[in-house]
Amino acid sequence: MPDAVSSPQAMSGSRSRVALAGFGAWGQMHARALAAIPEAELVAIYCHGDTSAAAAAALAPGVPVFRNYDDLLALDALDVVNIAVPNDRHAAFAMAALKAGHHVFLEKPLGLSLDECDAVLAAAHAAGKVVAVNHELRVSHQWGEVREIIAAGDIGQVTHQHFSLFRHAFRPGSGGWRRDPARVGSWILEELVHFVDLVLWYARENGPPVRLLAQSTSPSGLSDTVSVLMTWADGSTALVTQCLAGFQHHTLLEIAGTAGALRTWWAGAYDRTAHPGFALDVQRRGASEVETIAIPQSGEIFELEENMRRALRGFHTGDLVMPAHDARAAVGLCLAIEQSIREGGAVELSGYI
Repeated sequence: MPDAVSSPQAMSGSRSRVALAGFGAWGQMHARALAAIPEAELVAIYCHGDTSAAAAAALAPGVPVFRNYDDLLALDALDVVNIAVPNDRHAAFAMAALKAGHHVFLEKPLGLSLDECDAVLAAAHAAGKVVAVNHELRVSHQWGEVREIIAAGDIGQVTHQHFSLFRHAFRPGSGGWRRDPARVGSWILEELVHFVDLVLWYARENGPPVRLLAQSTSPSGLSDTVSVLMTWADGSTALVTQCLAGFQHHTLLEIAGTAGALRTWWAGAYDRTAHPGFALDVQRRGASEVETIAIPQSGEIFELEENMRRALRGFHTGDLVMPAHDARAAVGLCLAIEQSIREGGAVELSGYI
């Protein structure tokens, strides 16, 4: 399926006129990020319910609030639609915005199925517009630095990755949408999709993985625990685990290569904390000592703003942090994990990524 065009149509002026669709807890974080970006102007907000509409009126006074999405899309003075609605509405909202002639900054996941992902990419191609999916960890001073170390060859070729998430349960979301499989898709698509993407990104030089085996405490997709073993054609592996029955928010990544290794972690009272702990240590090729890399800040509230800033710039230049087909691959891998859990066996990944 073709990706969005590489040379998007230019937007008017130096500032991007942005409409925000969705004003729940994370949508409000999007609004705060936009307010911190001089190149962005928030010109409209779409709200589904009374509570979010009241919050929009209070937090973004003077910005028109729409209760009908089509009416918002019909605005003339609009360049970008920033979509932060529940997962099951991502694809439909993105396609409508693209058809209306606007670029799209879309919360992950790109869609709940590969058909949805392909439909969004086709809509972007047909409209001559761009979809930037918010896989914000790619712009992180922490998680992005890992990729830089690997790309520089400092630890050789990646042979093994261990990525773990240990945290408290997900917030239910407005109307309990995160606990409804029809709306969230699965809890694998809700957060693990970020770490699946990073694993693919870090092992880019190895090619795509060829198979995986996943286990979970529940086949429903709404499971507290998931363990996934991925295998590449060259024999390299990745073990990815998610535990939603823990406390606070903790992530750990350990990578071994043919010439070195690295270890990095992040921990906070919750995922959106402004004061987390984190560290990145690497033993580079030929070095006998472990080096600690200085990281100025790390956390999704910082990375959301940076990713949004780069996306708005990319809508002008065509230079995006993450091609939309990479977001499709992350969804495909999550769907393969779900299949492996349901069927209780390994899944070949041809056709998924």
